[in-house]
Order: sequence, then structure tokens, then C-alpha cells
Amino acid sequence: MSAYPVAPPSIARLGALDPDLQAMVESAMQGGTPLMLLHVDIDHFRSINENMGADVGDQALLLLGQHLSTQLGPEARVWRQGSDEFIVAMPRLPQVPSPDAFGAFVRDQVELPMAVLPYTLFLTATVGMALCPEDATTVTGLLQCAETAVGQAKHEGLNLVRRYARDAAISIRSDSIIARQIVNAIDNNEFRLHYQPQINAHDGRVVGMEALLRWHSPALGVLIPERFMHVAEKLGVIVQIGDWVLREAFRQARVWRDWGFDDFEIAVNVSTLQLLRPNFVMEVLEAMQAAGIPPQMVVLEVRQNALAKDTLLVHRTLASLHREGVRLTLDDFGMGDSNLDSLVRFAVDKIKIDRSFVKGVPASNREVAITCAIIAMGHQLGMKVIAHGVETDIQLGFLRRNHCDMFQGHLFGEPMSADDAGAVLRRRYLRADAFAATKPDRTLLLLDDEENILRSLVRLFRRDGYRILAASSVNDAFELLATNDVQVILSDQRMSDMSGTEFLGRVRVLYPDTVRLVLSGYTDLATVTEAINRGEIYRFLTKPWNDDDLREHIRQAFTAYENQPHHRVVG
Repeated sequence: MSAYPVAPPSIARLGALDPDLQAMVESAMQGGTPLMLLHVDIDHFRSINENMGADVGDQALLLLGQHLSTQLGPEARVWRQGSDEFIVAMPRLPQVPSPDAFGAFVRDQVELPMAVLPYTLFLTATVGMALCPEDATTVTGLLQCAETAVGQAKHEGLNLVRRYARDAAISIRSDSIIARQIVNAIDNNEFRLHYQPQINAHDGRVVGMEALLRWHSPALGVLIPERFMHVAEKLGVIVQIGDWVLREAFRQARVWRDWGFDDFEIAVNVSTLQLLRPNFVMEVLEAMQAAGIPPQMVVLEVRQNALAKDTLLVHRTLASLHREGVRLTLDDFGMGDSNLDSLVRFAVDKIKIDRSFVKGVPASNREVAITCAIIAMGHQLGMKVIAHGVETDIQLGFLRRNHCDMFQGHLFGEPMSADDAGAVLRRRYLRADAFAATKPDRTLLLLDDEENILRSLVRLFRRDGYRILAASSVNDAFELLATNDVQVILSDQRMSDMSGTEFLGRVRVLYPDTVRLVLSGYTDLATVTEAINRGEIYRFLTKPWNDDDLREHIRQAFTAYENQPHHRVVG
């Protein structure tokens, strides 16, 4: 119904001991009908009073209260609370919609056009909901939970319906503490910068440090930006925080430069609001000049969603910074709102693969495909590619073999103090063993889940001087491939976790230069023929084998590898 009553009676205000609400809660607690309580907060209602007058605002609230009471039926009770809020109590009877559906219905009723002459008003509401007995067992507790749910909804936006969630309530309370404290955090000297090394993929040399902000909150302890930056953005203090980070990072870079380290970069994250400031380019240049560092030492890391904002202004800002010699990295690539076109339109020197993709390699086909595609695309566009979140030698080996340019992650060091970062710079190289040049040995990977056969094959090929890697499971084989340069693979066909042809099909995608052979006592001609036709296997050999013949097949496989025109060795 879209028509409101012309002369509605007033809706009662909710008292602390309202008998009707008390009776509904007691009934729910004594095994009667469960109850849902809604706190309905009219969005931006103050603007109606300010722009149209208090009389219009009062009439609108009277009309809305009566309309809700009429539309929700005789089982519901509606009260006024505060200046622009309503409380709705509804027993959860069989014929009543589910709590989520009922909350959406209440919100929809608020949104119907309302005539308060000479105006037509279009209101929206944010609705918080609590359930009895699930969320609270008293009137006071239920009202508090519903009010908290409104806060949870407003944390996400307006015109939303949200049910009370205990964990979210804790988050809302901590956000309230953050909001009170963060405005003075700079003046109180509560911010610190930590630094995480960025590593050259060729030799393990430290080529950069990313500055990472930490807030030492007196009430909440040490917080990472994800915990407080959204509040700082809402309060408008994120720009001041970003400026402090720039100047402090540049000051520290100058200290390291004075030590003689002038061939590394300092990377700093910048927010969307900073990029939208007309004077941001001048602010960066002034900060560099004050610290006494050259532009080529500075890398600004920009998130993808920043490129989806005021495109012209952001484009102009990034282009101006680039002309001044500042380098730019597109952070967390693959996870933002931007599209691939932004890589062409914006001046970007590097793209950083999001850690969620790095975490999945080389085990997940999806993450492997995305990671390899990002590396190839970046190189085609003349950009360097840095992998974020490298934590294992297996990930490192896979990324090196797929020609990623730089690494960052806990494998090389967690975010650390400036003193510890200076010690890392003095070392110059990290994990030297992992970056040792690959020996030109002929490396043969053997895969068979029968240990006795695997041992026999190792003994057979050892006499030919190959470097032998042995795996009894597919997972072990993938780990060995990620950390070793393997030219030839000989795999069993029938294994418990994956067939040989399926395994080698995946290997072909990950390591296309390898020469792949299957050794099996079972002959499935259709599977074998299909695998050969798809180029997944080089040859299919049968058990039992003749030692000399098998050794000759492997020798020919290495020759085939070495005759490939484009095979490369990482070193």
C-alpha cells in the first residue's frame, strides 16, 4: 500500500518497562512464541528538519509510524524511540515471514513515497534486528542487541537490514575506540613503520624495502592497517596519516642512502584519497626534497580500485609522478575492481601478484594459470612482476622457473624494524642457497608409488650419471619440480592419487619444456593415444622393461630436450 492515513493517531513512545514488550519477551522465554525485535533508524532524517522544517519532519514521523502499524498487522507492535527511530516487535508465528524477509519488508514500507504537503518525501531506513531467546533474554538486552545490529549495518552502509552478530558487535566497539583515538595518533607519536625486503629473483639480492604502517594503540595494542584504515578514511584523517608515512619512509631511506645503499628502492602504499588530492604530486616531490632522496629511489604502490575512481584526475596524477621519475607499482593485482585496460592506460612500472594467488601455487591449477598469465602479461607490457606472500621454497622455485622478477614474503623476512631492516641491507643477499645457479646436470625425475620399483629405477639410471630425483607420490613430484630444474620425467601410469597421463598433462602446463614419459604395466590405448596426440607425453613405455632399452629411451629423451630451440636454465 502506498497511501498513508491523512490524520493518524500518534504512535506511543517506548518506555523502559513497557508492559506489552515485557509480556512478549516473557512469553518467548517461557516456551511460547519466539520474538523478533527491529530497531528502525531513518537515514539522514535531520536534513528534512533542517531543509523543510520541524513541522514537516514531525508529520512525516507520525505518518510513517501509523503506516508501519497498519501494514505489519495486529500481531506486531510499533513504538517511537528517540527523535527519528522506531521499535518493531513481531512474534515469530508460522504465518510470519522469516526474520530476514520481515526486516526487508519493513525497510520496503519505509521507502514508499510519502506526501507531506507541499512535499513528497522519499525516506530510507537502516534496520537492526535481534531475536529472543537466541540473542537476548530480557527487554533491555534485546533492545541493546537490536541497536548494536543497526551499528553493524551502518558500518557497511545505509539502507541495509542486518541481524545481530556477536563477533561483529565486538568489531563495532573496537571501531568506536579506534575512531576516538586515531585522530590524535600522529600527535601522540603512536605510529611506527616496519619494513619488508623485496628480493631480486635472479640472485636473491635485496633490491627494495616496502614501508608498512603499524599503529601502537594504547587501548587495542599493535594494529595493522587493515584494522584501522577504513575508520581513518571515514574520519578524513587518512590523508594526514599517508603524508606522515611518506615523510617517515623517505627520511629512513635517506639514512640508508647515507650508509652507502643507493641502489635500492623504498616502496610506500598510497591511498585513493591521496591520489585524488590536486596537490599530491607536489606533496610527494616536497617530501623527497626534504629527505634528500632522488625520485628513482621511490616506488609508490597503488591499489587497483584507485584506478576505478576519478579516472582523469588519477591518470593525470600518476602520469605526472612518472614523468618526475617516481616508479609506480599496481598492488594486489587480480583482486581489485579495475580491469586489464588500466594496465595500458596508466603509467605503471610493476605489478604485484596478490598473495592469494601465490599461496595456491603450484598445487592449484586455477592459481597456477592466473599467476603464469599475470607474469606473461606483465612482461609483454614491459613491466616487472613481483610476487607477494612468498612463504615456501616450493612457491619460490615455481615462481623462479616461471620467470617472476621479484619476491616479497615471510620466506625472506617478516615486516621488521628499521634497525633490523638495515642489518638485512648490509647482508645484501638473502637465501643464497635457493638462488645458486642451477647446475647443468641432466636431472631425471622418477615417479612411482611402488617403492620397490622406484628403488630399482634409481639403481638402473644412477650408472648413467644422471642427477636422480625420486618421488613416491604426485604431491612429492610437484614439490621436486618446483625446486629443481628437471629435464626428463618418467612416471608410472596407475597410481592411487592421479594417473600418470593426468599428472604429466598438468606438468606440461607448468613446465612445458620437460620431456615426459609414462612407464606402465597396463595398456589403455585410448588414454595413451589421446595423451600423445595432445602432446602431454613423449613416449609410452611398458613394464616389465628391458634395462638397456629403457636406458636408451631416457638418453634419447635428454637429447630431445637439449635439441629444443628455446629451452632455458634458471641461474
